[in-house]
Amino acid sequence: MTARTYLLAAGAFAVGTSGYVVSGVLPEVAGELGVSPTSAGQLVTVFAIAYAVSAPLLAAATGRWERRRLLVVALLVGALGNALAALAPNYPLLMGARVVSALGAAVYTPAATLVATELSPPERRGRAVAIVFGGLTFALILGVPTGSLLGASLGYQGVFALVAAASLVAAVAVRLAVPTVAAPPVVSLRERFAVAADRRVLTVLSMTVLAVLAAMSVFTFITSLLDAAAGVRGVTVSLLLLVYGLGAATGNALGGRLTDRFGSRRPLVVIFVGFVLVLATLPLTATTVAGAAVALFVWGMFTWSVNPPIQNWLIELAPVNSGLLLSLNASAIYLGAGLSGVFGGLIISRSGVLVLPPLAAVLGVAALALLVSAARRRPVPAPSDEVTVREPACCTAGVASAE
Repeated sequence: MTARTYLLAAGAFAVGTSGYVVSGVLPEVAGELGVSPTSAGQLVTVFAIAYAVSAPLLAAATGRWERRRLLVVALLVGALGNALAALAPNYPLLMGARVVSALGAAVYTPAATLVATELSPPERRGRAVAIVFGGLTFALILGVPTGSLLGASLGYQGVFALVAAASLVAAVAVRLAVPTVAAPPVVSLRERFAVAADRRVLTVLSMTVLAVLAAMSVFTFITSLLDAAAGVRGVTVSLLLLVYGLGAATGNALGGRLTDRFGSRRPLVVIFVGFVLVLATLPLTATTVAGAAVALFVWGMFTWSVNPPIQNWLIELAPVNSGLLLSLNASAIYLGAGLSGVFGGLIISRSGVLVLPPLAAVLGVAALALLVSAARRRPVPAPSDEVTVREPACCTAGVASAE
């Protein structure tokens, strides 16, 4: 795999850290701006919803842009959003800065994945996609704990400034090291969403929303949860977040291996059952530092092992239109993440933070029920000829340009 692929992953790390880092600096944001932790958690919500809504719209609007230029502009927009967040003197302006950051991330991640596949030979394209998404995983492993650790000394402003600097460096590196890649043929919004009309596709996307909503509603308020359950804060929380990230990396790799060996559905059943059990018992298992470390590692492992079989299932449902389905799945991920702040905030304000994990587990049960329902439905009809012609043309155009 070339250094350019890892460079694209570094950009994914920057935009991923931009999205996740609020969870690590939630106490600093609440304290310095004089808002409640629940209100501070809505900064995760606004980022995620802006990403979910803008991703397909911006994909259509920038469809004719040369890909390297698009990547550089996306990273610069992300840098601008984080710089504005570092300078924001109040909560409303900080929320607006989060929207700007989300717009850059919504453009960068799909475009970087496409460029990584187009710059790689066919037999290594799957590996290239995994490396780019690995940047997002390492944003969780390193970015969030580091942000939590530095937040106490630098404040949330300093943390956002560092993320802005990382995005700017990534933009310069992409401009210098990545070759020009021609834009693929434009896919209209009508074509983009027509493939989601099948009931099984809608069901799988709904599973994604529920799983992410369950996981992120707890993770967004993880610092408050660990304080209430085990009385831990500060550096200890940062270390526990690192343990969660290691579990996430393990789960991402394990989910891919299980999918290759057993297909999509059987691993998902096991994953969702484990996911529900861990969430339901989290207030009981995370009462000590050691217990919290084990619980967070296992929780991270089950949570992040969902993605490979889900994406593989979508590819199986409509192989020719898989790129469109994966784009919609990305929007579903951020929709679930966006709703998580609202859901978690309502539960905490009414019943307290320790009630949140068991209620989130109920959402996992709903995702499991959808999984069983979707697995029983008949296969999706063959895609239309119009889209069948356009999808290979997209890939061919990109490869020809890269060469």
